[in-house]
Amino acid sequence: MPELPEVETVRQTLQPLLVDQIITDVQVRWPNIIVGDYVAWMKSMIEQRFVRIDRFGKYLLFVFENDVLICHLRMEGKFYYQTQSEEINKHVHVIFTLSNGMQLRYHDVRKFGTMELVSKSSLWKTKSLAKLGKEPFELEQKPDYLFQKCQQTKRMIKSVLLDQTILVGLGNIYVDEVLYRAKIHPEQAANTLSKNQTAVLVEAAIAVLNKAIALGGTTIRTYQSTLGVDGKFQNELQVHTKKGESCPRCGTIIEKIKVGGRGTYLCPNCQRME
Repeated sequence: MPELPEVETVRQTLQPLLVDQIITDVQVRWPNIIVGDYVAWMKSMIEQRFVRIDRFGKYLLFVFENDVLICHLRMEGKFYYQTQSEEINKHVHVIFTLSNGMQLRYHDVRKFGTMELVSKSSLWKTKSLAKLGKEPFELEQKPDYLFQKCQQTKRMIKSVLLDQTILVGLGNIYVDEVLYRAKIHPEQAANTLSKNQTAVLVEAAIAVLNKAIALGGTTIRTYQSTLGVDGKFQNELQVHTKKGESCPRCGTIIEKIKVGGRGTYLCPNCQRME
């Protein structure tokens, strides 16, 4: 599943290809991907000009002159920039034809992704974005935000970090890596963490995400970014998927447990429960 670094890699890859291009035609081959009336949506997309591509958490925001297309890739969504003559894969569900003759094709094996066109003025009031929390990058100067959120719940810290209404952009892979870096057990009750520990968590989250973005994200299992861009962060994973291997910090064997139904990797020595 694409997390913040993978979505940022998609954004960086597509932006130079799409800026100033105008959508001349749209095909929707699986209407359930479109939020709302897909026929009206197609009509609204014609003649839209790409101004830039933004990102918030795991959401791609295709910014036009007056509107914004909110896109969530969910489990396996990806975009391909292709010529019209190239064969259309059976898993391509939305096709944008551009003014330069190229096509932007949305490919999604599981069909879980979503696209919603909204006005710029209503962007942050939409159901998709209104209840989201803050990105870890926003907390660099105010780490107390996470401490205050943790004080309000007895949930396990991994569940808190995965909660998109508190922090956006962190998924299962990166939360495991962040907790390992911060030396915090994933089952630790959030309200037992000190202010210093939550500050360390913020620092760890920013460091892990920045490194993953620099390496193009993580290519793991079936997920691959757009245009055949493979992330390299999987080569830097310290604990995730490393069950049975030695901890790179202390040599203890890495374990896998279930936390909130999610497979979770940790070093039982470095990440002791307090």
